[in-house]
Amino acid sequence: MSTDVQAVADWWATSVSRIEPGVIEFRGRPVQDLLGATTLTDAIWLMLRGDLPDARQAELLDAALVASVDHGPHAPSIAVARISATCGIGLNNAIANGVNVMGDVHGGAGQQCLELYTEIRDLAAQGTDLAEAAAQTVARWRARSKYLPGFGHRFHPRDPRRDPLVGLVQRAVDDGVVAGDFLAAGLAVEAVIDPVPMNIDGSTAIIYGELGFPPPLARGLFVLGRSVGILAHAWEETQGGRRIKGPIPPGITPTYRP
Repeated sequence: MSTDVQAVADWWATSVSRIEPGVIEFRGRPVQDLLGATTLTDAIWLMLRGDLPDARQAELLDAALVASVDHGPHAPSIAVARISATCGIGLNNAIANGVNVMGDVHGGAGQQCLELYTEIRDLAAQGTDLAEAAAQTVARWRARSKYLPGFGHRFHPRDPRRDPLVGLVQRAVDDGVVAGDFLAAGLAVEAVIDPVPMNIDGSTAIIYGELGFPPPLARGLFVLGRSVGILAHAWEETQGGRRIKGPIPPGITPTYRP
């Protein structure tokens, strides 16, 4: 291989995959060995982490992804995708539009909550009492914003996804699958802000933290899970035959503010 060709090959060097004529490998594992032997959740872990999860790790990751799949047209990402699907664009564009509205406010709370938990865990590791670490950290975060990521919900008095997700983590802690530091941090925050309960972002942030994913991947994995719901809603909308579906039904006009 010439020096110039090698320079180009090195420019795109990657340990994620190896693709050559007749060869497809993911993290060093031939695709033919993975097909029929691994799930999509396993493959997500493999691509991000470089190895395969054990059954209990996969169970936790899978639960977090499933919980994130959909929240109906109440969610801007779903509404935008459905509107887009009636505008004559393809499913790929509708999905991309839905994904692209997920930012710090809608879609980023899982990452932010995991950062919150990490601060509490680190303070506790340095010797601060856990309850005090949670109280101090919550106070700092609330000084910056009235919204505390991962807690409370604009629609649900109590997020129905909270208890099963936390229960799965608790069982994993009891069985020695994960350490429980992030679960302890999340429950400590709940105690500080009682009666405001944890929501899906707070619950999945516990899972991602316990599994060793860094905060940015908490957002990335949420987007990955939500993309399934975006696809389903965009596809359903294309089957309805409606053209140019707006954000409000016909006959309702926005309030005019002079």
